[in-house]
Amino acid sequence: MGAAADHSSIAILVVAGGRGSRAGDGVPKQYRAIAGKTLLARTLNGLHMAAPQAALKVVIHRDDFDHYAASAAELSPSARARLLAPAFGGATRQDSVRSGLEALATEGPPDIVLIHDAARPFADAALVARAIEAAAIHGAAAPGVPLADTIKEIDDAGAVVATPERARLRAVQTPQSFRFDLILKAHRAAAAGGRDYTDDAMVAEAAGAKVHIFDGDAANFKLTTQQDFARAMELLKQTAFVDLPDIRTGQGYDVHAFGPGDAVWLGGVAIPHTHGLAGHSDADVLSHAITDAVLGAIAEGDIGAHFPPSDPQWKGAASSIFLARACELVRTRGGAIANVDATIICEAPKIGPHRERIREKLAETMGLDIGRIAIKATTTERLGFTGRQEGMAALAIATVRLP
Repeated sequence: MGAAADHSSIAILVVAGGRGSRAGDGVPKQYRAIAGKTLLARTLNGLHMAAPQAALKVVIHRDDFDHYAASAAELSPSARARLLAPAFGGATRQDSVRSGLEALATEGPPDIVLIHDAARPFADAALVARAIEAAAIHGAAAPGVPLADTIKEIDDAGAVVATPERARLRAVQTPQSFRFDLILKAHRAAAAGGRDYTDDAMVAEAAGAKVHIFDGDAANFKLTTQQDFARAMELLKQTAFVDLPDIRTGQGYDVHAFGPGDAVWLGGVAIPHTHGLAGHSDADVLSHAITDAVLGAIAEGDIGAHFPPSDPQWKGAASSIFLARACELVRTRGGAIANVDATIICEAPKIGPHRERIREKLAETMGLDIGRIAIKATTTERLGFTGRQEGMAALAIATVRLP
């Protein structure tokens, strides 16, 4: 988190200090997980991919630093390298924006600043490019989308007093973009005058600037309610791999001998058996193979490198910890696991009756749709150590997609 907003540069100021009460109880909405990543991390990663040359600065609530740090840890390494230290917000959104602008001015003012809501994770590269171009040409600009419904102006009694011409109206979004000196001066004037405006375009207008409206994007909606989060989840399912063209494949293989016990752990599920499996952790041969496959796909070594058996803290540990960590490493790099295909090799116990429970548990641990996990079982026709029922083995292949 040490980038610099150098002169002749672009900065993106992300406002994340709100409490988001309409999205329901719990942590503020910008720190809620959506498809395995916090909303703030998704927004920042998206902005970085859209404008990798821009510095990123977030305005947060003073009580949220731990949540912010956790979100920052989810960013891709290149996005994290462009992330400046956060600024702390004020009582209103306008106060928070001004706080962020003042911090940028102190650190090294950019030429152009884009001001964006943390709760808009779907601002794409084309929209951001339009914002940057509009600020360079006009000095003050905001994205707008045409209205689908007729708008009525009413009086206090609910009677219609005017019907504005719909073709001339726009619903305004973010990122709104400005020449930095213009918007900083406008915010300072608004604060001095004790006026509070609904968006930064109004702040600029009040200071005498003419704000240009450029084409927005209907997909760039703001997540405000629980219904918005559900809509975002569906959209992410449809577009999960669009920006992840780097396809990787990793393989994993693991073996454990039978030992004392009355169950074997497979994929986080205890399967009753005449023996257990021997190992430093819970000896979950299936989870170990899948973990190595995921780590192999991103060239991050193997399970022993991350969780060495010489470390006593992992003695008897649930292997779901290892698998979840491998999946987290994929997401930290901005990637996603597309598919896992694994085979369990044993004479007994029978895997078929437990297959769906294993898939469900793996899906939960890995944060995947169950349709992306295939589990098979086979014997070796009584050949070898598995045929002699001395132990079990597992093979796994993982397909991972990265930016």
